Amino acid sequence: MIFRRKIYDELLRWKQTDEGRTAILIQGARRVGKSTVAEQFAKNEYESYILVDFGACSAEVRALFNDVSNLDRIFMRLQLEYGVELKRRKSVIIFDEVQLAPKARQAIKYLVKDGRYDYIETGSLISIRKNVKDILIPSEELKLHMHPMDYEEFKWALGDTASMLLLHTCFQDRISLGDDTNRKLMRDFRLYMLIGGMPQAVAAYLESNNLEKVDGVKRTIITLYEDDFNKIDPSGNASKMFHQIPAQLTGNANRYLTWSATNGTRLADLTETISEMKESMVVNMAYHASDPSAGMALHLDLEKYKMFAADTGLFVTLAFWDKQFTDNTIYQKLLSDKLSADLGYVYENAIAQMLKAAGHELYYYTFPTDSGRHNYEVDFLIADGDKVNPIEVKSSGYKAHASLDAFSSKYSARIKHKYLIYTKDLRKEGELTYLPAYMTPFL
Repeated sequence: MIFRRKIYDELLRWKQTDEGRTAILIQGARRVGKSTVAEQFAKNEYESYILVDFGACSAEVRALFNDVSNLDRIFMRLQLEYGVELKRRKSVIIFDEVQLAPKARQAIKYLVKDGRYDYIETGSLISIRKNVKDILIPSEELKLHMHPMDYEEFKWALGDTASMLLLHTCFQDRISLGDDTNRKLMRDFRLYMLIGGMPQAVAAYLESNNLEKVDGVKRTIITLYEDDFNKIDPSGNASKMFHQIPAQLTGNANRYLTWSATNGTRLADLTETISEMKESMVVNMAYHASDPSAGMALHLDLEKYKMFAADTGLFVTLAFWDKQFTDNTIYQKLLSDKLSADLGYVYENAIAQMLKAAGHELYYYTFPTDSGRHNYEVDFLIADGDKVNPIEVKSSGYKAHASLDAFSSKYSARIKHKYLIYTKDLRKEGELTYLPAYMTPFL
């Protein structure tokens, strides 16, 4: 299935404005749809295209880019190999899985300068040092980050192109929807949390309407990620940390406890592994903001962080990994919001995913209570102009928001808006906006 993706419009703007002066690199985790959108764009927007898949091409094709002194020879060989005629300024060449061919990525500098064709690269785990240490990264390369399908893209896939536009109006004008409408919308949102935004999982749901089959697809993707993690970290710690995400969030600690997830390995020994996990875009990192102000990036604590799955559908499958498959009963209970309270961390992961997809970096903040025996914790902080918007996430018990209240009292001058994201209808109470989870993309 070919799904409508927002990144297509970004590619279109690039083609229209840059007119061949740059190549574009679509970065993202594996199976988020990079290759599909690149080829769909090439088919629709150019007269012809060649897709060079460096995961499957011959050694001869890969070797073409070791010597770029004769571009005519390279273009002739590509046209003969793929049986496609390239047309000046009307064709595009796609380098798929370009991280597997560093010399081809380096050649972009000279290919772009030549100016005959456009170039789109796709890649996963691009920044791993072993793939780029011996090459010159081209300055002519623009980067786009591609995430799993966001909630609006998911709704589009299900045939609903109107709801998010209407909900945006309700958000802007602070219009309540009514309990019945909210219940329906929350059920739709929980379906998104269960399936997630991996195109293969969404396609499996649309084809079968069977959540067990969806779970099987997600397990295949997770196994693929495990293989990738074991390549970047043969010790197995990266894979362990990924699998421990649900348990770490459920544990209610104010940070990811690295030693607990890796059988006692020190954080200092895992710095590079964690950096590579982040760069893979399989996980979303939220860092503790030592100074909760608009310049949070200047005060983040790299040793105090939380780790989320980049896709909440995968998070759900990870949470029940101990079963041979995630039983449909579990899915149905979660869909109807009847699972135990500790599944509230599914919501926290979903909010992290949506904030990231909306372009926000993720930060959180903790500080001690007056007694000093516990900590207050603001789940997310997002910059808004020269101020911040604190966010607390609740799956139940929304009337208590002590952390948000304490933060508001301590840092009132720094706050622009404050939000409690929960499962009920939109409402305003003083300066606090109670926001249903499905409106998170509008923040």
